[in-house]
Amino acid sequence: MIKEGESAPGFTLATDNGGRVSLEDFKGKKVVLYFYPKDDTPGCTTQACDFRDSLSRFDDSGAVVLGVSPDPVDSHRKFKEKYDLTFPLLADEDHSVAERYGVWKKKKMFGRTFWGVERTTFLIDEEGRVRKVWNRVRPKGHAEEVAEALTG
Repeated sequence: MIKEGESAPGFTLATDNGGRVSLEDFKGKKVVLYFYPKDDTPGCTTQACDFRDSLSRFDDSGAVVLGVSPDPVDSHRKFKEKYDLTFPLLADEDHSVAERYGVWKKKKMFGRTFWGVERTTFLIDEEGRVRKVWNRVRPKGHAEEVAEALTG
């Protein structure tokens, strides 16, 4: 897992609109990089809608919000349209970025073991350093917690 104070690993991923985004594109800006397991599931929807509803606070702090999951671009597009999400969703289909950030983990649910994204958020500063990490995030209220860290 990437730790606070370390350089954030660079990446380039496809976006929900078919373009590509690199972490390098946001040099000089704060980045809220949040990893979530799956589009259009209850916890992920709650988290995404909270970020959407708090976006003006992030804008006011000069921060960009980027959501990342292993879902493909088409899934992201549908999820974004369904909930009127106003920030980019990035497709990490081979989970290579999740692996570099240390959030691709063995998980258990209903007695089944599988690999997936552990819901985690990284606050990256203008120089590309990780300033804060939230592990095993609870979706409800998380965006508020991140917004407070930006202003506090």
